[in-house]
Amino acid sequence: MSTIHPQLQSVFDWIDAHRDEAIVDLQTLVRQESVSAQRRGLEECADLVVRLMHDDGLPAEAYPTPDGPPCVIGHLPSGQSEKTLLCYAHYDVQPPEPLDKWIDPPYSAVIRDGRMWGRGTTDNKSGVMAFIKAAKAWLQITGEPPVGLKFITEGEEEIGSIHLGPFIEANPELVRADAMHCLDGGVHPSAMVPDIDLGLKSVMFVELIARGANADIHSLNAPLLPQPAWDLVRALNTIVDENRRILVPGWYEGLWELGDEENEQLEENARRLDMDKLKEEWGIEQFALGREGVEALKARAYEPTANIAGLTAGYQGPGSKTIVPNEARAKMDFRLPPLINPEKAIERLRQHLKDKGFGHIEVSIEGRIPEPPYKISVKEDISQSIIRAAETVFGEPPVINGVSAEGTILKHVWMPTVLTGFAQPDCNLHAPNESLDIEHYIKGIKYAAAIMWEYGKQK
Repeated sequence: MSTIHPQLQSVFDWIDAHRDEAIVDLQTLVRQESVSAQRRGLEECADLVVRLMHDDGLPAEAYPTPDGPPCVIGHLPSGQSEKTLLCYAHYDVQPPEPLDKWIDPPYSAVIRDGRMWGRGTTDNKSGVMAFIKAAKAWLQITGEPPVGLKFITEGEEEIGSIHLGPFIEANPELVRADAMHCLDGGVHPSAMVPDIDLGLKSVMFVELIARGANADIHSLNAPLLPQPAWDLVRALNTIVDENRRILVPGWYEGLWELGDEENEQLEENARRLDMDKLKEEWGIEQFALGREGVEALKARAYEPTANIAGLTAGYQGPGSKTIVPNEARAKMDFRLPPLINPEKAIERLRQHLKDKGFGHIEVSIEGRIPEPPYKISVKEDISQSIIRAAETVFGEPPVINGVSAEGTILKHVWMPTVLTGFAQPDCNLHAPNESLDIEHYIKGIKYAAAIMWEYGKQK
């Protein structure tokens, strides 16, 4: 590992000396409920983010979005660099249910076993605070950041950033920058160094709805009734085959063709990573279709997916109930790698179901048509800056992946963007007992500070 520049080391030392402050402020943020799916506590959380930023000497304002929660934005110029780096995070969290699975209350932010426990500790309130504390550290040591900083912290990432797009379209200068990075990821369970994602798979949220009679009817009448649950099952079975290939005609049109750069990254990751640790974390014996090595890594990064996230029909309580349900629903998420067109994809799905005899099944888009997928090069300034920052803080090169996410902003204001993070593998994000290792949190603040430093050095 190369020697750390004295100025950056001073920032690291300040972060270490003020770790208790960083921990308490994260606890304060986690204790504020902010569930976008249920519209709970979002305005209050946005106001809290503004207050925390102001307390640390950072400019911030909560901007209302059309019919959505506020977006917190601030701009901290720098006299040391002509570049501006956009720091993206989100203050909303997943619903905490099922509540009975939590050891501690989901908004307690209790510290136990070297971790902070609570919804949002990892996803993504620690990312919000890492940006804030890293910027404060630079202000305390040098009086200004090493690169111009813009901050955007939104409140609907967990439901697809529904209202962010129109807001950015109307206010592009608030976020315009030379590059963007997101601290909304983790470290790889094998190498324990940050994952770095150089692009976006669009996520298209779809609900399929099959309807029958005007009410649930006694199942004695099943021979005479439409059966939405069976219709839905049969329709779903036409979308994907047993090898996970999507059967919708034209679905793979425009799919990104891997070049030397991407293949070299896959080969390097296959050499470095012990994928068995990922199986252990997930509690499975093998990956789907027996995939291993490069094949497994390539599928995860670049393969289109059609996932069934939820199925609902009829009675779900204890015992039995003799009914033919009048409605059946399936919630799906389709992940579209570069360069599949989301608008064409949804129309192809509707046409496919119609052609297969399921035109009566409603195809409902949750939110909006998603942003297009994208891919950037490892040679971009922001890519190289984050790679060097990861080596500085974690002691080894990061794991460079193909694509992941945040793309809503890029639909209206293009800039090269990288997703990375610092959460430990068993953080339970999106699940009960979400937690963040305290030492990973402190490293995350240093990681953010080092990214600012490295990008500011780029000419």
